[in-house]
Amino acid sequence: MPIVKYPRATEPLWHEWDRKAQKCGLRHTVYAVNGDQYTGEWLDNLKHGKGTQVWKRTGAIYSGDWKFGKRDGYGSYSIPDPVTKEYKKVYTGWWKNDQKCGYGVTFYRIGEHYEGEWSGGLRSGWGRMYYQDGSIYEGQWLEDRPGGQGMLRLSNENRYEGGWKDGKKHGPGKFFYLDKGQLFEGVWAADIPKCGILIDFGRDEAPAPTQYPIPKV
Repeated sequence: MPIVKYPRATEPLWHEWDRKAQKCGLRHTVYAVNGDQYTGEWLDNLKHGKGTQVWKRTGAIYSGDWKFGKRDGYGSYSIPDPVTKEYKKVYTGWWKNDQKCGYGVTFYRIGEHYEGEWSGGLRSGWGRMYYQDGSIYEGQWLEDRPGGQGMLRLSNENRYEGGWKDGKKHGPGKFFYLDKGQLFEGVWAADIPKCGILIDFGRDEAPAPTQYPIPKV
């Protein structure tokens, strides 16, 4: 009885190529069509786990945690200096769904920096902001601006403690004029004091007290 040989079914090459192209686990650098590159872990063709992304257009680098293709977890974001080309850290902290979320520190170009809480990429919650002029705000933030209760200390040590709204003094508050030895306590609206009382406060220790003390009523 003759033996009939059937040709072995060959699998199309593209099946093998597709299996090799599937990204899962730790991979070497993968380049996107636009020149971006990623080195790190994958899951089901999505960046997932630890990895580093370099954007070709801006030169920016993110190194940290990923979750299903988005920055999620702890990581740092840096950009090159336009003059020296050296990398400067812009943000280090927590991310969620590709945005700053949780506690983190951001460094701005003009020498200012913020350390505190974020939500949806905006300063939100408790935080401390160091400004270029030497003043410091510490307190609550809402949608990237001071909102709630907070203290602003100026470079000359004078300070305001009280309510804020949309980045401006708003509501009951106290302003300590430590250079003059006075205290104003009252109510603000959109950065303008509407009513209150002014009394001497630490006048004897003030570096530049007013000529005459405020009489007690």
